[in-house]
Amino acid sequence: MKKILIMALVFIGANINSFAQELYVFTEPASNMPTKSIGVRLTNEGMFNNPGFVSRTIPEVMFGFNKNLMAHAQAFLSDMDGKYRLEGGSLYAKYRFLSIDEAQSHFRAAAFGRISTSKRPTFTRDINLEGDNSGAQAGLIFTQLLHKLALSATLGYAHSFNNSDRQITGMPRPNNMFSYSLSSGYLVLPFVYKNYKEPNFNVYFEILGKTDPASGESYLDLAPAVQVILNSSTRIDLGYRFQATGNMANRYLKNMYLLRAEFNFFNVLK
Repeated sequence: MKKILIMALVFIGANINSFAQELYVFTEPASNMPTKSIGVRLTNEGMFNNPGFVSRTIPEVMFGFNKNLMAHAQAFLSDMDGKYRLEGGSLYAKYRFLSIDEAQSHFRAAAFGRISTSKRPTFTRDINLEGDNSGAQAGLIFTQLLHKLALSATLGYAHSFNNSDRQITGMPRPNNMFSYSLSSGYLVLPFVYKNYKEPNFNVYFEILGKTDPASGESYLDLAPAVQVILNSSTRIDLGYRFQATGNMANRYLKNMYLLRAEFNFFNVLK
């Protein structure tokens, strides 16, 4: 029994390390977390585009129900409106509907959906369903792994709920938003994988964009990041996103760092 357990842990570790470069920092891949696993995340975002400095903390729990279905539950807390407080929460689900596996490569396609609530006042056309707006989102993710390089594209459409009591007079009311991203991840270390306890070091570069179909306003951010994975179960992310081009005024998530710690527990769901 002990031998079987060790072999299972080695298999899980090898699986995670093989796909480590798909664990993007600012977006989700089409691949899912291991079956019957639970992940716990704590994310801190800091933004420098307001007078002074503001930050947001996002505790999150993730569930891997099977190889095709996983879900996230998030809470949002920040001092963006003066006093540090609970802003709202979000539920996210992802279903992988296509898998094509080859030697040292694979292709994944998944559909995702999100529903969020927030009590923040609205003052921009930008829609951010991770803390700033109440609304719903759906989209598609396509991820290609090529040995140590992983490439991913995401297309999404978000609708903001009409919360007239939180609408700031004279400010634009967010309604609908197209989102799109291109992400790349590269496994730098180890050069040759030996065991599941071996640390992984990954580098990422992501392009994140949004367009308001009503006004035509849009923006495009660049987001480099680094990541360390320890013992195939602990993940640490550090990234920074900044605007490369755009004409959307007073937008969210501009000039923002992200720091995250994630802990995974395998084979715990019944």
